[in-house]
Amino acid sequence: CLEHSIQPDGHMPSDTTIGYGDDAFNTFFSETEAGKHVPRAVYADLEESVIDEIRLGPFRQMYHPEQLITGKEDAANNFARGHYTVGKEIIDLILDKIRKLADQC
Repeated sequence: CLEHSIQPDGHMPSDTTIGYGDDAFNTFFSETEAGKHVPRAVYADLEESVIDEIRLGPFRQMYHPEQLITGKEDAANNFARGHYTVGKEIIDLILDKIRKLADQC
């Protein structure tokens, strides 16, 4: 964000082309009608505290809450637990959010 002068609230004061433009950062950010830049990303983790760092951090206004997905418990550093049990509960939700985000491109 800092390399493109995007502020923590998602606005970029130097951008005068609200809603359109062919800049390199438009690959990684979508721009709302209000001129706010939102990352084109879905953040997912089984452990809530990792995503809470984004939700409560200085750039929290930049992210859309639907793009921050957390589970109810972590996999305790066990791949099989994360893949077959705990992670299996939220994988459909994650894939749905990714599809919606890709459809907006």
